[in-house]
Amino acid sequence: MNSRTQIVATIGPSSKTKEIIKEMAEKGMDVARLNFSWGTHQEMSDFVRMIREVGSELEKRIPIIQDLSGPREQNVEGFGHHFDKDACDVITEKDKQDLEWAESNEPEYVALSYVGSGKDVSGLRDVLKEKNIKAKIIAKIERQRAVENIDEILKEADAVMVARGDLGNEVPLEQIPFIQKDLIEKANQAGKPVIVATEMMSSMMEKDIPTRSDVTDVANAVLTNADAIMLSNETATGDNPTDVVLMMEKIAVEAERHGEERDTNVL
Repeated sequence: MNSRTQIVATIGPSSKTKEIIKEMAEKGMDVARLNFSWGTHQEMSDFVRMIREVGSELEKRIPIIQDLSGPREQNVEGFGHHFDKDACDVITEKDKQDLEWAESNEPEYVALSYVGSGKDVSGLRDVLKEKNIKAKIIAKIERQRAVENIDEILKEADAVMVARGDLGNEVPLEQIPFIQKDLIEKANQAGKPVIVATEMMSSMMEKDIPTRSDVTDVANAVLTNADAIMLSNETATGDNPTDVVLMMEKIAVEAERHGEERDTNVL
């Protein structure tokens, strides 16, 4: 039984072969994410080719998300990244170069990092039109300003992502579950797909089974009507990319058995 909630899996060093991508798709991956903070255009093009081949072989539609880096800078400690508050525009020169890749690779979605307003989204739409890129836009909600401007962002975007990692750098951590719940409700009301992302199954980076708290986190996202749930490092660099997809699928199916039946907004 497949879950109605879609699973987004990030492709990376741990999942870079066609065999692993195919196994992830068989075990529940519905959407593939390419993180443009890392890797080369050639590597990303190779991923696209393999994802398309797997989709064709399995007769399964697997949309691809090109996730733009945005104005991020490395943390002082050297680990991870955070929003560059001095940036004037959320669409950087690197993003524009990466969008040239999209012209020939045709991802179904482009995810815009560090969105602050509806104007940021419409700005990206102008760039896509200029380059004749037909991808839809996912607005990543990872700033306090985006939370405050969610209504106008939802009007402009085709979908939203609750990116809890960077959001947790801007708001008190204890507020994250409630902000997540509110954002899901608003997206549901607007009829736009909403993805919950970041550290959903991070306990399976090296282990075969998740912590109880990770299981509860994934189930809670499904029970509160997230349309999609995302794996980041878990499938990109973790030890168990296929197992973590299967476990997330099992949790989603079980959560849906206990939740209210509803129509999901599909990516």
